Amino acid sequence: MNKVPMTKAGADALETELEDLKKVQRPRIVQAIAEAREHGDLKENAEYHAAREQQGFCEGRIQDIEGKLSNAQIIDITELPNTGRVIFGVTVDIINIDTDKKVTYQIVGDDESDVNAGKISVNSPIARGLIGKSEGDDVVIKTPAGQVEYEIESVRHI
Repeated sequence: MNKVPMTKAGADALETELEDLKKVQRPRIVQAIAEAREHGDLKENAEYHAAREQQGFCEGRIQDIEGKLSNAQIIDITELPNTGRVIFGVTVDIINIDTDKKVTYQIVGDDESDVNAGKISVNSPIARGLIGKSEGDDVVIKTPAGQVEYEIESVRHI
């Protein structure tokens, strides 16, 4: 199976969530199921059915996270030398040449992307246009609104 790139911070967040699901949520749900069983007839017991549904979601999320972590290629960008080139995991400051608007993005894996937090997927059009370029380069990126020209102001390994 292909390895999926993931930042160290993204892997740490998934491991924290996995630990919470296994050590906190799962036992709480098992306890809720046990309490609901004590109330008698399971066919008409809404608490039991709700707890079983929560258990299904919890177990599904545990499997999902374990699968993602097993296929992850964890990259700690702080341990790589900063060459000024845009690679996976870097934080890049780009300036829209037409509007002079500066934007900062970190290039992360698909599961970590959050545009509102300044994290874009390595597979996004902007990231694909930036990968391999260097500080000072001008880049033309095709967006849904048309082509936009950016200048790469800085590349940081943070």
